Amino acid sequence: MTDQLRQAEERDHLRIVAAIESWWTDSRAPAAARELSLLVPRLFLQHFSGTSFVAEQDGRMVGFLVGFLSFDHPAEAYIHFVGVDPALRGRGLARQLYTAFFDVASRAGRSRVHCITSPANTGSIGFHRRMGFQLVPGDAEIDGVPVHQNYDGRGHDRVCFVREIPPVSGS
Repeated sequence: MTDQLRQAEERDHLRIVAAIESWWTDSRAPAAARELSLLVPRLFLQHFSGTSFVAEQDGRMVGFLVGFLSFDHPAEAYIHFVGVDPALRGRGLARQLYTAFFDVASRAGRSRVHCITSPANTGSIGFHRRMGFQLVPGDAEIDGVPVHQNYDGRGHDRVCFVREIPPVSGS
């Protein structure tokens, strides 16, 4: 699928922000997509580039994953933000990005990966379930999906996921 899947670098930050502002306009207004891009500040690529990835095709960024290893929970890792060019969705690129992250987390001795999404993002919910993530019980339910109300502040409900991965110590 990709010409190259590589570790992210700080210099990728502006391309990732631009991608979020562009790729998410298929599901929200441009101003809302710009606001969404604020969820990926430069510090993620300054401090977590070793667990974040960029996918390129013909020299163009076509996907990215920003994730990190939990400092407070040594068995856990977290996928913070993932994006795939809408023209290339459904071709396995997100799966490649997740697999690369699972590999890094596993080699670091992690056995669980967490992530969240919005209850309205049914595509993301379906993808995570197909990737083997389990839904974490919440305090409410929407269309049969457990939801954590006010997870990210008042009115910002989230669906929480967890997936077990086999840790590989050493590397």
